[in-house]
Amino acid sequence: MSLINKPLIRVKKSIIQGRGVFAARRIRKGQRVIEYTGEIIDQAEEDRRGYDDSAMSRHHTFLFKIDDEYTIDATHRGSIARYINHSCDPNCEAVWEDSRIFIEAIRNIQPGVELCYDYAFEHEGRLTEEDKALYFCRCGSKKCRGTILKPKRRRKKHRNK
Repeated sequence: MSLINKPLIRVKKSIIQGRGVFAARRIRKGQRVIEYTGEIIDQAEEDRRGYDDSAMSRHHTFLFKIDDEYTIDATHRGSIARYINHSCDPNCEAVWEDSRIFIEAIRNIQPGVELCYDYAFEHEGRLTEEDKALYFCRCGSKKCRGTILKPKRRRKKHRNK
């Protein structure tokens, strides 16, 4: 089988969580790997479908927010990009381009390595213990921050001169 016919990625069991996406051949830094596809829905439809975090014991959806109005629901007609897991030390990133989401490598990835990107979920309000459990990170990296939530910006301390 030539490299042209060999798939770039494949889905298999992940040690991070459930299924994951792995490099089937070498992926170069900057290479576009896959588009995150699915049904584009508005907030009302997302609410109607019941994708409320309060109903989950752990955060697990195939949703990717495009903007304040629209979300990609990969549960419906989604690509295998929906199986890419979170990592606090990712080897990929999500790139927005004309209301489309692409996953691109941010460093070289060798065959057999799991693809990951930082989900950086945004959470409004104060974090409760239930929130911390719901958004717990399982990436296992040395840089793990313990959550799939976007890091809070640190306030600069003002010094009196």
